[in-house]
Amino acid sequence: MVSRRDAKYAKKIKRDNIKLCFSREKNISPTFAPLREEQICCELCAFARAIKLFGSLRPSERRNPMIKILIADDHMIVREGMKQIISETPDMSIADEALTGHEALNKALTNDYDVVVLDITMPGINGLDVLKQLKAQKPKLPILVLSMHPEEQYAVRVIKAGAAGYLTKESASDELVAAIRKVSSGRKYITASLAERMAYNLEIGTEKPLHESLSDREYQVLCMIATGKTVKEISERLLLGENTVRTYRSRILEKMNMKSTTELTLYAIKHGLVE
Repeated sequence: MVSRRDAKYAKKIKRDNIKLCFSREKNISPTFAPLREEQICCELCAFARAIKLFGSLRPSERRNPMIKILIADDHMIVREGMKQIISETPDMSIADEALTGHEALNKALTNDYDVVVLDITMPGINGLDVLKQLKAQKPKLPILVLSMHPEEQYAVRVIKAGAAGYLTKESASDELVAAIRKVSSGRKYITASLAERMAYNLEIGTEKPLHESLSDREYQVLCMIATGKTVKEISERLLLGENTVRTYRSRILEKMNMKSTTELTLYAIKHGLVE
C-alpha cells in the first residue's frame, strides 16, 4: 500500500500539472494503461522522491562529471599553457601527459580518458598514426588534434582519419575549453573555415589539388621536404630508414607529375602547405 507521505507527494505532482489519472473511471494515458491504480501511484511517488532529492542537492553536486583529459605534446611550454587554461575550468582536469607518440598511444589504450588532446608532430609515432591506431582500438574515444600547422595543412586529413576536432595552437587560448567540452559530448568541433573546406572537397566534379592524391605518410614527407629538411632529418623524425624516405619522395614526384624537390617546394608554398 502507498504511505500517506508518498500519497502527499503524488498529490503535489498532480497539482503541478502532471496530468495522470488515479482512477480507472477516468481516461488513463496509453503509457500507463496496463498498470493498476496502485502501480501508477507508486510510479508517481518514486518520481516525487527523485524531484525532492534533486532539489536538496547543492549546486556543486548537480554539475556534470569531471572531464578527464590526456594531453600529448612534446613541448613543455604548450603542455603548461594547456594546463593553465584547463585549471580554470572546474569540470575539467588533466589526468595525464604524454611527450611522445608511443607514450600517448600506450596511455590512451591502457587508461580511461574522456578526451585526448593530440599534437600531430611528435617524436616517435607521429600524431596521425597515433590517431588511426586509437580510432581502430578505441573508436568512441574523442580525439581533439591541437597543432601548430594551419588548418589547410592537416585539418581535413585528421577529420577524415577520425579526429573529433582540429584546433591550431594560435587559437587554443580562446577555443580550447569550448572544443574539449564539445568533443567530450560526442560532437565534432569544426571551425567555419574548415567546414567550408570539407564541403568543397565533397563537391562532385571539382578538380582536387595534386597533394590530395597522396597518402598521409606521403603528405607528411612532402611537407617536410618543402621545409628544407634532408632525407636524414626526415628519417630520424619519422623513425624511417633513409631508403624508405627516398622511396616516398619518388612516389610523391610520380603522383604529382613533378621532377625535382624544387618543384615540390614551390608547389607547397603556392598551396599554403608550409609556413
